[in-house]
Amino acid sequence: MMIITTKVTLISSAIFLSLSVNAAQKVWNGTALGFEAPQPGLLGDMLGIRPLLNEQGFNWNLGWLSQLAWNAGGGYDHDSHMAYIDQVALTFNQDLERWTGIPDARIEGNIVNRNHNDNLTTKRLQDRRVNFNDLSQESWGGQSITRLGWLTFARSFDERRLTWRIGMMNKVQTFDQIIPCDFQLLSQCGGKSANSMTWNNWNVHTWGTTFEYKLTPELTLKTGVMEQNPQASSRSHAWSWSTKGSKGILLPVELEARTSVNGLPGAYNFGVLFTNAPQTDLYSGKSGGAGAVDPEGYREYNRTWFMYAGFNQQITRHKEDANRGMSVATSLSVADQRSNYMHYTAAAQMRYRGLFDARPEDWLGLGVTYIAMGSHYARGQAYQNQLQGIDDYGNARYSPVPGHSVNADLYYRFRLSSWVELQPDLQYWHRPGGLKETQDAWVVGLKTVVTF
Repeated sequence: MMIITTKVTLISSAIFLSLSVNAAQKVWNGTALGFEAPQPGLLGDMLGIRPLLNEQGFNWNLGWLSQLAWNAGGGYDHDSHMAYIDQVALTFNQDLERWTGIPDARIEGNIVNRNHNDNLTTKRLQDRRVNFNDLSQESWGGQSITRLGWLTFARSFDERRLTWRIGMMNKVQTFDQIIPCDFQLLSQCGGKSANSMTWNNWNVHTWGTTFEYKLTPELTLKTGVMEQNPQASSRSHAWSWSTKGSKGILLPVELEARTSVNGLPGAYNFGVLFTNAPQTDLYSGKSGGAGAVDPEGYREYNRTWFMYAGFNQQITRHKEDANRGMSVATSLSVADQRSNYMHYTAAAQMRYRGLFDARPEDWLGLGVTYIAMGSHYARGQAYQNQLQGIDDYGNARYSPVPGHSVNADLYYRFRLSSWVELQPDLQYWHRPGGLKETQDAWVVGLKTVVTF
């Protein structure tokens, strides 16, 4: 369930990219792609405290986010429910270069507090007898908890072409950064690398070290070695320095291009993730038959793979403002369906910043996702029914057999001021959880973001 520890939020995407790509933005402006520079917060300069801290190299962003979701129609359970979650996130960066002379030396940190374990997807939208493959509230993380998302040291070498990072880290610091998390639907939030189920998004840390090397000013090669720890998302690991529970290592490799097409900015990536941690087959047994009846149990694999890719390209520009216009994006993941219950996921998106002259900083977004569930997972579910002699979907002991899902999300984000945004959205769920037996669902949502 690594996907459910939640994908990157809008706050994390904007804050992190503003810190790590500040120099690149002088020639590459990703505003119309969804990566806006931080705006003045509610607290302003805090009576001079913030400028004083900035002078000492300490930069921070504090944000609050809430997400409401209401099942307007359809789904597995038709009873009306308004689900609510919120979070407070602190992301900070301490510049060490001024004190040490080490190029780009810095300490990076992230702390996230989440509240209200209220998940509309499992409570109303989807049959609980199958694993869920999407969320109507992408920031739901399964617990009300305060976590350390990351605490790392970073510096550069080779005239700032090579960046090295080490510590308790999260993949979003380095990998799969080309698509923001602005939609409230999880499958439309950021890239698809979290679907590997072997590492976590946003607010869960593991030990590791990563490297980014600029092959050219536009093309960056990224790699690293990270801990593969299924216990990382547990409550006991929220602030732990321990590697207890580790099963192996992750070896990610990604190529990222930040370029321009017809004078308009675009970001492209392709990544492969390998792990040597044992993975359990969802159907096959060690002797060759079904694992459910195999005396030796389910088959295990000492290694598995995962692939993700995407692009995010601005295609129109407002004649009077380069930061207004339309962008299109797509992201894709393909997993080893022997051990991953989601085989592949493909998402397509359209964003428009400043559609109306009177609202130049508002956003309009539309996204559609196709999710194909894994064949081994489906066979395992079907075999459980065969063993029990059950073919009635209405029987509580029946194991539903999933196929594919198609979900869509439409939002409009109002920037009411530099520090507050309201984003109503409308979601459509076709075959929630991949089950043809579950009625299509409509969800009305509201996301609120406040920057302090």
